[in-house]
Amino acid sequence: MPLNLGDTFPDFTVDTTVGTINYHEWLGDSWGVFFSHPADFTPVCTTELGAVAKLIPEFTKRNTKVIAISCDPVESHKGWIKDIVAYNTLPGGDFPYPIISDPKRDLAIKLGMVDPVDKDKAGLPVTCRAVFIIAPDKKTQAFYSLSSYYWS
Repeated sequence: MPLNLGDTFPDFTVDTTVGTINYHEWLGDSWGVFFSHPADFTPVCTTELGAVAKLIPEFTKRNTKVIAISCDPVESHKGWIKDIVAYNTLPGGDFPYPIISDPKRDLAIKLGMVDPVDKDKAGLPVTCRAVFIIAPDKKTQAFYSLSSYYWS
């Protein structure tokens, strides 16, 4: 069933780069930006996640938490974060938001975030570029998706 504007954004418990989180509990009374990227260690994604990291102070001023998702495992994310921090010269060398691991694509499929064209080496679909904006009442306020095929 597709997610529509005004629908309650699904709650879930996932493994992330900062440990296991329950999404609604983690979000609390904040706004949320939930976005995906196709794969770790790609140049475009490294730039995108670094740019978002640099904007975290602005998101924080607006009571907004940011979280990303991809189909790679947490250990890959943690290694990649070192590249993101170095390439984007992030202040303090810290990465300011969690990245969800979804290797079986369970959450990505549930949210309609898989690209039917772009596949990984095993032939599984990867997450497309997508973003959801979630209000403090957990209602979906906006979403946008773009094929990752031409942008990875």
